[in-house]
Amino acid sequence: MHNGSFNNCNLPPWVIASRHFNDNPQPLEIQGVKEGNRFLFERLVSIGSQEERALVFNDFMSVKFQLHHWQDQTDTARKSIRNSYLRFLRGWMMDSNSVEGAVLKRWVESRMGITPTYHRARIDGIHSQAYFEFSVDVMKGSARTNAIQSQLDILYEYCQFELLRKYPHTPIITLYRGTYDASEHDVIEQVAKREQIVRLNNLVSCTSDEERAWEFGSTVWEVRVPLSKVFFYNDLLPGSILKGEGEYLVIGGEYRVRQVMCTV
Repeated sequence: MHNGSFNNCNLPPWVIASRHFNDNPQPLEIQGVKEGNRFLFERLVSIGSQEERALVFNDFMSVKFQLHHWQDQTDTARKSIRNSYLRFLRGWMMDSNSVEGAVLKRWVESRMGITPTYHRARIDGIHSQAYFEFSVDVMKGSARTNAIQSQLDILYEYCQFELLRKYPHTPIITLYRGTYDASEHDVIEQVAKREQIVRLNNLVSCTSDEERAWEFGSTVWEVRVPLSKVFFYNDLLPGSILKGEGEYLVIGGEYRVRQVMCTV
Protein backbone atom coordinates (compact mmCIF):
# COMPACT_ATOMS: atom_id res chain seq x y z
CA MET A 1 0.00 0.00 0.00
CA HIS A 2 1.52 3.29 -1.07
CA ASN A 3 1.32 6.38 1.08
CA GLY A 4 -0.13 9.60 -0.22
CA SER A 5 1.87 12.32 -1.91
CA PHE A 6 0.42 15.11 0.20
CA ASN A 7 -0.35 15.76 3.84
CA ASN A 8 -0.91 18.66 6.20
CA CYS A 9 2.22 18.17 8.25
CA ASN A 10 5.73 19.60 8.47
CA LEU A 11 7.34 16.45 7.00
CA PRO A 12 6.38 14.44 3.88
CA PRO A 13 4.41 11.17 4.18
CA TRP A 14 7.23 8.87 3.06
CA VAL A 15 9.44 10.23 5.86
CA ILE A 16 6.81 9.90 8.59
CA ALA A 17 5.93 6.33 7.55
CA SER A 18 9.53 5.12 7.30
CA ARG A 19 11.48 2.92 9.69
CA HIS A 20 14.25 5.53 9.59
CA PHE A 21 11.94 8.14 11.12
CA ASN A 22 11.07 5.75 13.93
CA ASP A 23 14.76 5.19 14.66
CA ASN A 24 15.53 8.92 14.46
CA PRO A 25 12.28 10.73 15.29
CA GLN A 26 11.59 14.40 14.78
CA PRO A 27 8.75 16.59 16.05
CA LEU A 28 5.60 16.56 13.93
CA GLU A 29 3.25 19.50 13.70
CA ILE A 30 -0.10 19.88 11.98
CA GLN A 31 0.17 23.06 9.96
CA GLY A 32 -1.57 26.08 11.44
CA VAL A 33 -3.06 24.35 14.49
CA LYS A 34 -0.85 25.85 17.20
CA GLU A 35 -0.92 29.27 15.55
CA GLY A 36 -4.68 29.19 15.16
CA ASN A 37 -5.18 28.14 18.79
CA ARG A 38 -2.37 30.18 20.33
CA PHE A 39 -4.47 31.25 23.30
CA LEU A 40 -4.93 27.65 24.45
CA PHE A 41 -1.27 26.65 24.27
CA GLU A 42 -0.03 29.87 25.85
CA ARG A 43 -2.48 29.28 28.70
CA LEU A 44 -1.35 25.66 29.15
CA VAL A 45 2.29 26.66 29.51
CA SER A 46 1.43 28.69 32.61
CA ILE A 47 -0.36 25.80 34.40
CA GLY A 48 1.71 23.40 36.51
CA SER A 49 -0.94 20.74 37.14
CA GLN A 50 -1.65 18.13 34.46
CA GLU A 51 -5.19 17.70 35.78
CA GLU A 52 -5.88 21.42 35.56
CA ARG A 53 -4.42 21.61 32.05
CA ALA A 54 -6.75 18.81 30.97
CA LEU A 55 -9.76 20.68 32.34
CA VAL A 56 -8.67 23.83 30.52
CA PHE A 57 -8.32 21.82 27.31
CA ASN A 58 -11.79 20.30 27.65
CA ASP A 59 -13.32 23.71 28.38
CA PHE A 60 -11.56 25.24 25.37
CA MET A 61 -12.84 22.49 23.06
CA SER A 62 -16.34 22.81 24.46
CA VAL A 63 -16.47 26.55 23.78
CA LYS A 64 -14.63 26.52 20.42
CA PHE A 65 -16.88 23.84 18.93
CA GLN A 66 -20.01 24.75 20.95
CA LEU A 67 -20.10 21.26 22.44
CA HIS A 68 -21.82 22.60 25.55
CA HIS A 69 -24.75 23.97 23.51
CA TRP A 70 -25.90 20.71 21.98
CA GLN A 71 -29.18 20.63 23.96
CA ASP A 72 -30.19 24.01 22.53
CA GLN A 73 -30.02 22.88 18.88
CA THR A 74 -32.43 21.19 16.50
CA ASP A 75 -32.33 17.39 16.42
CA THR A 76 -29.89 17.19 13.49
CA ALA A 77 -27.52 19.86 14.81
CA ARG A 78 -27.82 18.43 18.32
CA LYS A 79 -26.52 15.04 17.20
CA SER A 80 -23.69 16.69 15.27
CA ILE A 81 -22.44 18.74 18.19
CA ARG A 82 -22.93 16.07 20.84
CA ASN A 83 -20.78 13.57 18.94
CA SER A 84 -17.46 15.21 19.77
CA TYR A 85 -13.93 13.81 19.64
CA LEU A 86 -14.73 11.85 22.82
CA ARG A 87 -17.40 9.89 20.95
CA PHE A 88 -14.86 8.84 18.34
CA LEU A 89 -12.32 7.75 20.94
CA ARG A 90 -15.02 5.64 22.60
CA GLY A 91 -15.96 4.15 19.25
CA TRP A 92 -12.34 3.18 18.60
CA MET A 93 -12.13 1.54 22.01
CA MET A 94 -15.18 -0.59 21.23
CA ASP A 95 -14.16 -1.46 17.65
CA SER A 96 -11.34 0.03 15.59
CA ASN A 97 -13.24 -1.04 12.46
CA SER A 98 -16.31 1.02 13.36
CA VAL A 99 -17.34 4.22 11.58
CA GLU A 100 -15.63 6.11 14.40
CA GLY A 101 -12.47 4.13 13.74
CA ALA A 102 -12.71 5.00 10.04
CA VAL A 103 -12.84 8.72 10.86
CA LEU A 104 -9.71 8.46 13.02
CA LYS A 105 -7.89 6.56 10.27
CA ARG A 106 -8.95 9.20 7.74
CA TRP A 107 -7.52 11.90 10.02
CA VAL A 108 -4.14 10.11 9.92
CA GLU A 109 -4.42 9.76 6.15
CA SER A 110 -5.25 13.42 5.55
CA ARG A 111 -2.85 14.95 8.09
CA MET A 112 0.12 12.54 7.95
CA GLY A 113 -0.40 11.15 4.45
CA ILE A 114 -0.32 7.52 5.62
CA THR A 115 -3.08 5.47 4.04
CA PRO A 116 -4.88 2.70 5.95
CA THR A 117 -4.00 -0.92 5.19
CA TYR A 118 -6.99 -2.44 7.00
CA HIS A 119 -10.57 -1.50 7.81
CA ARG A 120 -12.95 -4.44 8.16
CA ALA A 121 -10.88 -6.04 5.38
CA ARG A 122 -7.42 -5.77 3.90
CA ILE A 123 -7.02 -2.57 1.83
CA ASP A 124 -4.77 -3.20 -1.14
CA GLY A 125 -5.06 0.23 -2.74
CA ILE A 126 -7.14 3.38 -3.00
CA HIS A 127 -9.02 1.91 -5.99
CA SER A 128 -10.03 -1.26 -4.16
CA GLN A 129 -13.51 -2.15 -2.94
CA ALA A 130 -12.22 -2.23 0.64
CA TYR A 131 -10.99 1.37 0.36
CA PHE A 132 -14.36 2.43 -1.07
CA GLU A 133 -16.17 0.82 1.88
CA PHE A 134 -13.72 2.48 4.26
CA SER A 135 -14.56 5.85 2.64
CA VAL A 136 -18.28 5.17 3.08
CA ASP A 137 -17.71 4.61 6.81
CA VAL A 138 -15.73 7.85 6.95
CA MET A 139 -18.66 9.75 5.42
CA LYS A 140 -21.13 8.15 7.81
CA GLY A 141 -18.98 9.00 10.80
CA SER A 142 -18.09 12.53 9.73
CA ALA A 143 -21.76 13.39 9.26
CA ARG A 144 -22.30 12.77 12.95
CA THR A 145 -20.31 15.65 14.34
CA ASN A 146 -19.15 19.24 14.02
CA ALA A 147 -15.71 19.80 12.41
CA ILE A 148 -14.34 16.51 13.71
CA GLN A 149 -11.07 16.75 11.76
CA SER A 150 -10.33 20.13 13.34
CA GLN A 151 -11.16 18.73 16.77
CA LEU A 152 -8.72 15.87 16.20
CA ASP A 153 -6.04 18.34 15.04
CA ILE A 154 -6.15 20.14 18.37
CA LEU A 155 -6.35 16.87 20.32
CA TYR A 156 -3.15 15.63 18.64
CA GLU A 157 -1.27 18.86 19.34
CA TYR A 158 -2.44 18.81 22.96
CA CYS A 159 -1.31 15.20 23.27
CA GLN A 160 2.14 16.20 21.98
CA PHE A 161 2.26 19.09 24.44
CA GLU A 162 1.62 16.73 27.34
CA LEU A 163 3.94 13.96 26.14
CA LEU A 164 6.92 16.32 26.23
CA ARG A 165 6.18 16.80 29.93
CA LYS A 166 5.42 13.17 30.65
CA TYR A 167 8.62 11.94 28.95
CA PRO A 168 11.01 14.92 29.06
CA HIS A 169 14.21 12.94 28.51
CA THR A 170 13.38 10.54 25.67
CA PRO A 171 11.86 10.90 22.18
CA ILE A 172 10.99 7.17 22.02
CA ILE A 173 8.97 4.91 24.33
CA THR A 174 8.60 1.13 24.40
CA LEU A 175 5.07 -0.19 23.91
CA TYR A 176 3.52 -3.60 23.20
CA ARG A 177 1.01 -4.74 20.63
CA GLY A 178 -0.95 -7.97 20.79
CA THR A 179 -2.38 -9.51 17.62
CA TYR A 180 -4.17 -12.76 16.81
CA ASP A 181 -3.11 -12.72 13.19
CA ALA A 182 0.41 -11.40 12.75
CA SER A 183 0.25 -12.47 9.10
CA GLU A 184 -2.21 -9.64 8.33
CA HIS A 185 0.71 -7.23 8.61
CA ASP A 186 3.13 -6.81 5.70
CA VAL A 187 6.60 -8.06 6.60
CA ILE A 188 9.07 -5.69 4.96
CA GLU A 189 12.21 -7.36 6.27
CA GLN A 190 13.14 -10.29 8.51
CA VAL A 191 15.93 -8.77 10.59
CA ALA A 192 16.49 -11.67 13.00
CA LYS A 193 14.64 -14.73 14.27
CA ARG A 194 12.31 -12.69 16.46
CA GLU A 195 12.80 -9.26 14.91
CA GLN A 196 11.08 -7.90 11.82
CA ILE A 197 10.27 -4.70 10.01
CA VAL A 198 6.48 -4.71 9.56
CA ARG A 199 4.01 -2.24 8.14
CA LEU A 200 1.38 -1.42 10.74
CA ASN A 201 -2.00 0.04 9.88
CA ASN A 202 -2.05 3.83 9.82
CA LEU A 203 -3.52 3.91 13.34
CA VAL A 204 -3.14 1.08 15.85
CA SER A 205 -3.61 0.45 19.56
CA CYS A 206 -0.64 -0.43 21.74
CA THR A 207 -0.21 -0.73 25.48
CA SER A 208 2.51 0.14 27.95
CA ASP A 209 1.73 -3.07 29.89
CA GLU A 210 3.37 -6.17 28.40
CA GLU A 211 1.12 -8.57 30.32
CA ARG A 212 -2.02 -6.80 29.15
CA ALA A 213 -0.89 -7.06 25.53
CA TRP A 214 -1.41 -10.84 25.72
CA GLU A 215 -5.13 -10.19 26.26
CA PHE A 216 -5.31 -8.83 22.70
CA GLY A 217 -3.54 -11.58 20.82
CA SER A 218 -1.48 -14.75 20.77
CA THR A 219 1.46 -12.84 19.30
CA VAL A 220 2.92 -9.88 21.19
CA TRP A 221 5.37 -7.42 19.69
CA GLU A 222 7.61 -5.01 21.50
CA VAL A 223 7.54 -1.75 19.54
CA ARG A 224 9.70 1.34 19.96
CA VAL A 225 7.39 4.28 19.25
CA PRO A 226 8.39 7.91 18.69
CA LEU A 227 6.48 10.26 20.98
CA SER A 228 5.60 12.33 17.91
CA LYS A 229 3.62 9.36 16.53
CA VAL A 230 1.39 9.01 19.60
CA PHE A 231 -2.05 10.38 18.77
CA PHE A 232 -3.66 9.75 22.16
CA TYR A 233 -2.90 7.89 25.39
CA ASN A 234 -4.92 6.58 28.29
CA ASP A 235 -4.49 9.24 30.98
CA LEU A 236 -4.32 12.32 28.75
CA LEU A 237 -7.77 13.53 29.81
CA PRO A 238 -9.47 13.36 33.24
CA GLY A 239 -11.75 10.35 33.53
CA SER A 240 -10.34 9.05 30.26
CA ILE A 241 -12.35 6.35 28.52
CA LEU A 242 -9.12 4.41 28.04
CA LYS A 243 -7.97 4.79 31.64
CA GLY A 244 -6.61 1.66 33.28
CA GLU A 245 -5.65 -0.06 30.03
CA GLY A 246 -2.32 1.67 29.48
CA GLU A 247 -3.54 2.16 25.92
CA TYR A 248 -1.83 4.33 23.34
CA LEU A 249 -3.16 5.16 19.88
CA VAL A 250 -0.13 5.10 17.61
CA ILE A 251 0.28 6.43 14.07
CA GLY A 252 1.47 3.57 11.87
CA GLY A 253 3.95 2.94 9.09
CA GLU A 254 7.05 0.75 9.02
CA TYR A 255 8.10 -0.38 12.50
CA ARG A 256 10.89 -2.56 13.83
CA VAL A 257 9.16 -5.09 16.11
CA ARG A 258 10.52 -7.79 18.38
CA GLN A 259 8.35 -10.79 19.21
CA VAL A 260 7.95 -11.25 22.96
CA MET A 261 8.13 -14.85 24.20
CA CYS A 262 5.36 -16.03 26.48
CA THR A 263 6.73 -16.94 29.91
CA VAL A 264 3.71 -18.93 31.07
